[in-house]
Amino acid sequence: MTTRPTGLRRELGVLALASTGICSMVGAGINIVPFALQRTVPGIGDLVLTAYALAAVPAVLAALCYAMLGSAMPRAGGSYVYASRAIGPYTGFLASFSQWFGLCIAIGVVSYVIPPFLRDIAAAAQWTTVAAALDQRPLRLALALGFLWTFVFVNLRGVRAVANTLIPLMLVMFVCGGLVIVTGLTHNAGDYLAMLAGQSYTLPPEPARADFWTVVPPAAAILFSSFIGFDAIAQAGGEAKHPTRSIPLAIGLTILIVGAFYFLFSAAVYHTVPWWYVAAESRVRDVTAPGLLAPLTSPVVAIIMVSGAAVSLINDLPGMLLGVSRLCFAWAEDGVFPQRLAAVHTRFGTPHVALFVSALLATIGIFGGHFAGDFFLGVDILVTAMLVNFIIMALSVLRLPTHNPALARDMRVLPARVLQVAVAGTAVVLLSVLLVVHTWRDLHADVAVWYARSTPVWVVVMLIGSAIYWRETRALARRGGDLRAITSVLPPE
Repeated sequence: MTTRPTGLRRELGVLALASTGICSMVGAGINIVPFALQRTVPGIGDLVLTAYALAAVPAVLAALCYAMLGSAMPRAGGSYVYASRAIGPYTGFLASFSQWFGLCIAIGVVSYVIPPFLRDIAAAAQWTTVAAALDQRPLRLALALGFLWTFVFVNLRGVRAVANTLIPLMLVMFVCGGLVIVTGLTHNAGDYLAMLAGQSYTLPPEPARADFWTVVPPAAAILFSSFIGFDAIAQAGGEAKHPTRSIPLAIGLTILIVGAFYFLFSAAVYHTVPWWYVAAESRVRDVTAPGLLAPLTSPVVAIIMVSGAAVSLINDLPGMLLGVSRLCFAWAEDGVFPQRLAAVHTRFGTPHVALFVSALLATIGIFGGHFAGDFFLGVDILVTAMLVNFIIMALSVLRLPTHNPALARDMRVLPARVLQVAVAGTAVVLLSVLLVVHTWRDLHADVAVWYARSTPVWVVVMLIGSAIYWRETRALARRGGDLRAITSVLPPE
């Protein structure tokens, strides 16, 4: 294993890039978060779809910003490269370090919530002993670690191995998700209430809804995390074929396909399952979309639906691991992070050291969820991190023409400057509002210890990252490196 001086291999086409983005988005963001939201934002009730719509607007604007920047700067570690070339190296590092930390924790969260889906599969198959075993915390921890490190080694074998894993599983995911949609839309709340009555479950009357402005904006900030997967496409920019065309196209396809699927999926579940039943169940266990609808179907269909949800969660891991490892690689290439992380495997063409370091942080995320007994702290950290990152991406669109006009001339998506300013300016405003709302909710949450809040944890991590940055940049200067000159041009191919 040696360092490859010229970087990575361009082997990803539009389909592979889009599957990376889609599979990084459709997982916990659709099968768990819209239903666990009833516990995290009490009183959201039947306003979940409204909150989704509110979250989708800044997500689409952020995707456009990524597409504009990706068309001009198609390199590995997209968000770091974009901001460092458009604003400055430290700003680029802050944006991407925030993103890297949040996504690594999210990888751990996703790994930790896969076992409940396996439990639901066993329950649907009436394997009661297996289902009970899968509810045991030690086994859940072991399975989570097993899934994570399995896909670390898939990533190690290169982007083709990742694409060959994602594309067939993505098709399975959509077919099985389609069964959830059909089941939800062909039944109604009356059917569900009758089923509960047959199980001697007494559902209390529908409670009063909370005030719109007290629940929808905080819920929208959390649901925004469901739309973040398209950034994995940008991080893989150094491995994309015909990148100036394929990256924007893949981002556009991803946000459109996933947005439509999200709304159909969530609408189908809430069409049939009373929201106050979801709220009651979410307070005592981790509820899943197919687990809620499974009692209305045959055992075979129930098993297929829950299996599809498990596949969608598993699919999150390869693309997200690809994205976070390329961020570390990009930092190390520029000299703002330990140089060892720029090493590329001579056989597989993958940044293996950066991959393993990212996986270690994700492992910490698994243990954090295990010992905390709740995965939502990881979701909250991810929301804070990604909102900060996306705000900086929008600012990068605004700043690039004055800071680096040569690169700005290569932006092929929305080339008219007035459209660029309108999209990026609106994105900054809306994303900033969501960040303020999310931070206020986090700081006013009723928790026992300070580190159960995502905001102070994020601040501490940013301070640690900054310390590493300043140490490495000073070492770079002592070696005669000029960071300003390095970040005035794109990294090598």
